[in-house]
Amino acid sequence: MKTNVLIIGLGLIGGSLAKALQRHPQVMVAGYDADPLTARKAYKMGITHSSPPSLEQAAADADVIVFATPVGATLKLMEQSRFWNLKEDVILTDTGSTKALIMDAAKGLDHAFIGGHPMAGSHKSGVEAAKEMLFENAFYILTPAEGVADSQVAFLKDLLSVTKAKVEVLAADDHDHMTAIVSHFPHLIAASLVHQLAKEEEQPFARQLAAGGFRDITRIASSNPEMWRDITTQNNDKIVRQLSNWMEEMEKLRTLLIANEPEPIEKYFQDAKSVRDELPIAGHGAMFSVYDLYVDIPDVPGIISEVTGYLAEESISIVNLRILETREDVFGILVISFQTPEDRERARACIRSRTAYDTYIS
Repeated sequence: MKTNVLIIGLGLIGGSLAKALQRHPQVMVAGYDADPLTARKAYKMGITHSSPPSLEQAAADADVIVFATPVGATLKLMEQSRFWNLKEDVILTDTGSTKALIMDAAKGLDHAFIGGHPMAGSHKSGVEAAKEMLFENAFYILTPAEGVADSQVAFLKDLLSVTKAKVEVLAADDHDHMTAIVSHFPHLIAASLVHQLAKEEEQPFARQLAAGGFRDITRIASSNPEMWRDITTQNNDKIVRQLSNWMEEMEKLRTLLIANEPEPIEKYFQDAKSVRDELPIAGHGAMFSVYDLYVDIPDVPGIISEVTGYLAEESISIVNLRILETREDVFGILVISFQTPEDRERARACIRSRTAYDTYIS
């Protein structure tokens, strides 16, 4: 029996989910977008099976409706859905980064709503960037509304299994608390570090030095400002709580530095290193990740084209590459970024088999 899935919002997430669901032989994917050109493009690219002209009619035919839109737009669509002629057993879900507002709005719906958050992303955006492997090994969190049957959650988990994501069920409050810790709050810290650098007008050379590790640890500050405005306002109480905790931690560190005793300072760094080293390496966490490979290469003409040529011959896709000038505590001079750890390992094996250059993973 065919399952009709309607995806509303055909950006990176919605388009990638549409492509991934096509792995299921019993799924038909209809795609709708507020921009008709985007919807038609998705259909012509084979990202969706159909591009219905009417949202209401597409919703009436759907067994599963996915709101792959920003949280603000999703809330409006959820309200509109109360007036759609939906199937009795239809399942509504979303892809938003925060869940409390969404799940609160779901209380007023007459149909089953299961919140969703695929924790995957890319340095690219838009339907053109959609790819079916985006969710592989990433966490995909589900937050069922009160009263949703276990069988409906199981049905959605089975449907999403073809994405090869790690589907987990959490309470909405737990989801928002954990993402505040490991995703939302770190974005604020990255932005604040960049603001601190911007104030150093008397030391313009500092920006040149920032091209190394500083640029890496503040990468997430380059994320979409509008998206992070929304996330910060929607999960505000939990992010503020994390900020308060961090300020307490900074006060402890400040006291440690004022005392300026070597052993306690070393222990502070050692404790941090121990916790960080125990974090999982494989898979995707709450933030979009790139996987860097550091390559020790000689400074000779043509060396970069040589290395990238080897990777091209083995069809290994590169996200980014750069040459490090400031390399304190970092091995290698050439940094090649990949979107998956598997691509990085393939690249490492390729370079080792073709050259004598040392490679490192930080």
